[in-house]
Amino acid sequence: MKHTAALSGIKVIEICNVAAGPFCGMLLADMGADVIKIEHPEGGDTLRAWPPLSEGYSENFASLNRNKRSVTLNLKDPADVARARELAAGADVLLENNRPGVMARLGLGYEDLAELNPRLVYCSISAYGQTGPRAQEGGFDLTIQAMSGIMSVTGEAGGAPVKCGVPVADFTAGLYGAFSITAALRVAQATGRGTHLDVPMLGVTMGIAALQTSEYFGSGKDPQKLGSAHPRNAPYQAFRCRDGYFGMAAGNNALWKSVCAVVGRPELFQDERFLDTGRRARNQVELRDLLEAIFVQEDGATWLARFRETGVPCAPINSYSEVLADPQVEHMGWVQPLELPNGVKTRTFGAPVRIGGQTLPIRSAPPALGEHNAEVLGKAQAGTEAVR
Repeated sequence: MKHTAALSGIKVIEICNVAAGPFCGMLLADMGADVIKIEHPEGGDTLRAWPPLSEGYSENFASLNRNKRSVTLNLKDPADVARARELAAGADVLLENNRPGVMARLGLGYEDLAELNPRLVYCSISAYGQTGPRAQEGGFDLTIQAMSGIMSVTGEAGGAPVKCGVPVADFTAGLYGAFSITAALRVAQATGRGTHLDVPMLGVTMGIAALQTSEYFGSGKDPQKLGSAHPRNAPYQAFRCRDGYFGMAAGNNALWKSVCAVVGRPELFQDERFLDTGRRARNQVELRDLLEAIFVQEDGATWLARFRETGVPCAPINSYSEVLADPQVEHMGWVQPLELPNGVKTRTFGAPVRIGGQTLPIRSAPPALGEHNAEVLGKAQAGTEAVR
């Protein structure tokens, strides 16, 4: 059965740079929305300059901007602001990730555009939110990870502050933004009234830390760094073996019993230190040392095979080249071919969610800067001369 794109017919205007906003826009585009990306004529989205560059085109930019159209407008030019306003007047969604106040100063704030288009869903992604004592502070993924508490629980105990290797604050904001937009669209379609969505990177990053904030609320104590270990579960971490490390998570008593059998130590299941999840977590350093003394006798592949055979969740510590080549990734069709606007053929990681058993296809390549000026701006100006 052919999949019908859920957001087909929805027009989105994206005025965003780098990661959080463009990722949000791409999620909407993957679901069928017509996303028109407004970029500055000189250079466009700053992500376009990020390496790796394939014959001058950024693969980083390509990874966040498929299925979109690009037009160039100088939003410091009143004539181009007028063109942007006309585009917004015919849109369902406007998405922006500028510092609070910037869009209003340009005449493109929510209040300005809601007068033109009352049903507009206007989504603002920012570091700290549109109002409040920190609203005017800038922020990037690193500073939000630091501010939000993530860096306080990331890394090894006693080690220097470490950020998550993936820009989790940026991409979480994009996810929350896309979810909120699709929810607000339902209301707008039912009532004819849009709204202003305020998506703060700080708030969404704290939102995904529900287990850590609830630990503090319940105990009055700050969660601590545990490396790869878990504060309430064990064995549940990366373990050293003869040729490196592997991950293994025995999150309940039945799985722990299987671990004891695999390592040839069935008596550990009755050990007072490890009788239940709570006691295993409290004594997890002893448990880790005990298990690693056994694991170093064999290589990781051997242990992974043994744990998989008994149903204990486990995994290698993959590099990206390794996981991208995994047979499950191939089966799901997540890695897809992509041709850049300059003709270079590459690959990209596509939409991960299957709908009706199908992986969403890439409908169009990431755009060249201003590639769609004539087709988009020509229509927006109702027949007047297209810009640049």
